[in-house]
Formats: sequence, structure tokens, C-alpha cells
Amino acid sequence: MDAGTRDPGARPGGAEYDAVIVGAGFAGLYQLHLLRNRLGLRVHVIEAAEGVGGTWWWNRYPGARCDSESLSYCYFFSPELYAEWEWSERYPGQEEIRRYLDLVTERFDLRRDIRFSTRVTGARRDDAAGLWIVETDKGERITATYLITAVGCLSSANVPKIPGLDRFEGRWYHTGAWPHEGVDLSGKRVGQIGTGSTGIQVAPVLAAQAEHLTIFQRTANYSVPARNRPLTPEEKRRIREEYEETRDLVRATTNGHAYHISAKSALETPPDERRALYDAAWETGGLRFRTVFGDLLTSAEANETAASYLREKIRDVVEDPEKARILSDIDHPYAAKRPPIDTDYFETFNRDNVDLVDLRAEPIEEVTTRGVRTSAREYPLDVIVFATGFDALTGPLLALNIQGRDGIALRDFWREGPRTLLGLQIPGFPNLFTVTGPGSPSVLTNMPVSIEQHAEWIADCIGWLRENGVSSIEASPEAAAEWGAHVNEVANRTLLPTVKHSWYLGANVPGKPRAFMPYAGGLARYRKICDDVAANGYPGFVLGEKKPAADASLTELVAATEGVTSRV
Repeated sequence: MDAGTRDPGARPGGAEYDAVIVGAGFAGLYQLHLLRNRLGLRVHVIEAAEGVGGTWWWNRYPGARCDSESLSYCYFFSPELYAEWEWSERYPGQEEIRRYLDLVTERFDLRRDIRFSTRVTGARRDDAAGLWIVETDKGERITATYLITAVGCLSSANVPKIPGLDRFEGRWYHTGAWPHEGVDLSGKRVGQIGTGSTGIQVAPVLAAQAEHLTIFQRTANYSVPARNRPLTPEEKRRIREEYEETRDLVRATTNGHAYHISAKSALETPPDERRALYDAAWETGGLRFRTVFGDLLTSAEANETAASYLREKIRDVVEDPEKARILSDIDHPYAAKRPPIDTDYFETFNRDNVDLVDLRAEPIEEVTTRGVRTSAREYPLDVIVFATGFDALTGPLLALNIQGRDGIALRDFWREGPRTLLGLQIPGFPNLFTVTGPGSPSVLTNMPVSIEQHAEWIADCIGWLRENGVSSIEASPEAAAEWGAHVNEVANRTLLPTVKHSWYLGANVPGKPRAFMPYAGGLARYRKICDDVAANGYPGFVLGEKKPAADASLTELVAATEGVTSRV
């Protein structure tokens, strides 16, 4: 599909644009490139930030770093781009990722169609005109045939509603909205609330900068050393030379990383051999520890072999027995929540200026003018850092105040949990596409790989609609219900839904409906399902004026992929 093959001025109902994209991170940039540069459409991108980057624009907290390896945390659509860019480390930091996305923006001339420092305040479907009307905080009303959300899965900060926060006389920050000028913590008493992936990254840096750091932990977590380091010239050369092999590998794996999960069973492996494999994976570091055995997320007994190993490592590293006990008192299976990786996280608790508060023993009651009060005592603080994560997957979409057919609000339609087809479309919201929406593999994968797959499917779908003179497409309610049942059925084969406080279930946000949101069937299987749906004329979708898309059965297409590698 090349630019110029269609008339970009042929926009139904007099729309200003063929497509409006919300967000200019990895997803929005690539979607813009596909729709404008390849399909020749008129596209407008709306971005709240002052520049490109998405989550990497906002997440500038100390220690912010990707937990996917740099050779695969990138675009693969352009061999020339892959060869041109050179990563400096095994795990890229926030600033380097932003420089990479700046290069992409300039190389493909994307900036001219992005409106920065502009926030979408609402979007509603005009049923009569067959258009989307998008409103912004600048008072604009923009019309488009297609509306595409590229707002990311982890972009709506979750600040806990702790009584008294408004009267705190010090300063407080959320890691997802860190001041771009940085924060001077020298001589400060800092309190960190939250010990998930972000908290594990930020704690060592805060401890090195602050006079004193108090870490408030509700849920203890496993973590594996990242073993981050600079890439050697030889490694950089090999990464460029192995572009095709790496591209094909990440597209064929369960999680979009450049390595497979082993088929070996932890339970069937002799204890000495199992220990040796865990030792080797610990020294390798990073998320590869998760790949040692194939049954870690399908068998509680198998998982306990990894969990007990990691708890032992925590106790080996942390010198204070009471801190070691609190940090290793973990209430969930390994990797059933997002599995963090770290640089000197547990070593941080050996510093004289770091204290640990177990919130299960002494919950926070309020923020006072001078600090944080738990049920046991008050902790004087100058600065509070919330590393409390995000209203994941649904939060960024609900923040757009989207209204579909007949004025139905997405917030109301999803009151009991998200309903989508493939995480791509929502019943009652024609021509609305959600990049890596709930019901897709998204956060269970290396995100750029999932993003490329989604953006390409959406572009191909829009191209097909225009070539065939079809005015609209939307998920049918029946197919969305079928897909939702499949998402739950696949998740329930694993240990993932068993975690009490998992944000995969929305459990980190009070009042949010509990529903397992990402698709756990594996990226390779999901890609095959999406490809088959498109090849069979979009079964499960409604085309134009309530016309069923195809006679093929979505259920049959899903069942046909059962043999595709789907280890989580």
C-alpha cells in the first residue's frame, strides 16, 4: 500500500481528517507513518506532552529504564532505521529512548502532523454524519472518519487517596509525572510509597541522593538483577547484522522478546540441575530468568521452585534479618505480577540511611503536615514520592471521555469491566480503534512489537475498508463476548489471575471493576488470530450499515490457533 493509491480528499461526510490519532509515543508515531506515508491519508495527531515519547516523555524519575533489552525494544518495520540507530546499553534509559523516538520522528517527517501541548477532553460519535468529533482543551472541534487511540497502557497515574495529602507542607511527586527539571533531594528526608517495578528502579537512586529514605511497602516483590552494562562494539555490530533473525524471532515468540520460553518442566528437572539453571539465569539477569522453565505460570508447585530460590536470594543480600523477612514475605507466585528487574535494589536496604516500613503490619492512616502517619507512628518527611503505578489499560482510554453510538459513554459501557474484540475495537463505537487495548497481549509483552502488530492491522483494515467502499467497522457484541470469554479462559489456565493486588486485574485502583485485562495466550498466537480474521473478511465485526462482516466463525478461527506456541 503506497501513498497516492487512494484519494486522501475523499473523506465521508466532509471530515477534516481521515484519521485522528491520540498520542505520540511508539504507537502514535508508527500509526501516523502507516496511515499518512503509506496509505496517503490526511492524519492529525494530538499529544498532551510538549514532545514525542509517550510514557518516556513523562516518566523521568531517577533510574527510569526499560526492562526489555535494547536489541528488541525498537521498531522493526525499517531495516534502514534499525541499522542507523545504535543503543549504548543492554537496557536503554529514558533519555536514550526519547532520543531514539526523536530520530524516528525526524527521519519520517512526522512532526508536522502532530499537535503538541494539547489534551483531548472528549470525543463523540456523530451518528448522522458517520464521523468522530474530537474536542480539545484548546477549544477545538476536530472531525475525522477514524479515531485511533494510541495513549498507552500505563499513562494514567494512580495517586492513592490518602487523607491529609492536601495539607502536607513538603513536596510530593508521582514517578509518572516527574518534573522535567529534576528534583534536588540532597539533605531531604524522603518517603517512597510503592515497591512495584518503578519503585524498585527508583529506590536505589533516591537513597543515593537523599539524606534519608523511608520505603513504605504494602506488597513485597520478587526482583532479578538486570545486569545492565554498556554494549561492546562487537555486540553492536552483531545486533545490526542479525536484524532479520531478531525481527523474525520477536514476532514469533510468546512475549515479543528475542528469546523463547523453555519447554522444560521445573518439576521434571532434577533438583541439582534445576538449581544450576536458576543460578545461570540469575547471573545472566533480566527477564530471561522467567524463561528457564515452561511451567512456572501454569503450575503453583513449579512456580514455588523459582519463588523459593528468589526469596533465598533476597535473604542472602539483605543483611538486616527483619528487613530481609519483610522483603521476602511475598504473597504471590513469581511473575504472576509484572516481574521486576533491578540494579542494586535489595542492596539499598543495607545502607544506613534507608528504613523499611511494612504497611501490612502498620497501615498508613494519614499524611500529616510533617510526614506520614501509620497505625504505629509518624514518619517525618520533607518529600513524598509515589511509585504507585497507573490506572492501567482502561484508565488512559476512559480519560478521553469517549461517547459512541447514541451517546453511550465508554465509561458506562465498561462499568463492569472492558469489553473489546481483540483489544482493537469496541461494540457500539464504529471506526474507533484502540492500539494495544484491553483484551490484547499488550503489557504481557515487549510493547514495541505488540504496537507494530496492532498499528499494521489497523492500517490494513482501514485500507481494506476504503478499497471496498465500506463506511465503517465495529466489533459485534456477540463476538466481543466470545473474545472476552476466551481471554478469561486462557488467563485461568495460568496463575496470573490469582494475585490479590495485581494491576492486570485493576486491583490497584479502589473501585475499579476486577477483570483480567491483557490476553495471556501469547503474542504469536494472537498475531495468527488477527491475521486469520483479516484474511477471512473480518468475522466478528459489523461492516457499514449493520452488515455482518463474514460468514466465518471467530470461535473457529480462535480454536484453529490452539497449537500455536502459547506459553506465558
